[in-house]
Amino acid sequence: MSGAMDQAAETVGRVTGADEYAEEGEVSLRGLAVLAGAYASGVGLFAWRLRASGRQLPERVPPLDLLLMGVATYRSSRLLTKDKVTSFLRAPFTRRAGSIGGAEVMDEPRGHGVHRSVGELLACPFCIGMWIASGLAMGYATAPRATRLVASCLTTVTVSDWLQYAWSLTQQKAEG
Repeated sequence: MSGAMDQAAETVGRVTGADEYAEEGEVSLRGLAVLAGAYASGVGLFAWRLRASGRQLPERVPPLDLLLMGVATYRSSRLLTKDKVTSFLRAPFTRRAGSIGGAEVMDEPRGHGVHRSVGELLACPFCIGMWIASGLAMGYATAPRATRLVASCLTTVTVSDWLQYAWSLTQQKAEG
């Protein structure tokens, strides 16, 4: 299957004029096409397996669960793309560009092709957010209690982070 995905990505590059697309720096349309294909394949496989198992999708997702998963997606995306503690996951695909405060860092993608595209995904909280939200939605469809528990933990960390920043800001104002 990898050969077929590589061939499809090469075709995308030829058809779209990938070389002329980027304003500056490298944009790997082939790599992005491979990632989009992997994402769509994963979601499609999940849907097929869910249907084959006879399970039903939830009829609706209550607003509080949406809020919980939204905050959990936010925190997970920051954890994967910005936290120092997860640098080892990004390091094969990115390079450190600097620190942005707290325990967060700024990484830049490196390499070429799919390798670079993975780096772009792992360095961008907005980019990886869809992947995380999809994972949480799939978890919610198959194991809602466990998904709520994981989302609750991540949401609690988010509230804690916001309180830490509020405390730091209050302390700076009191000292200044």
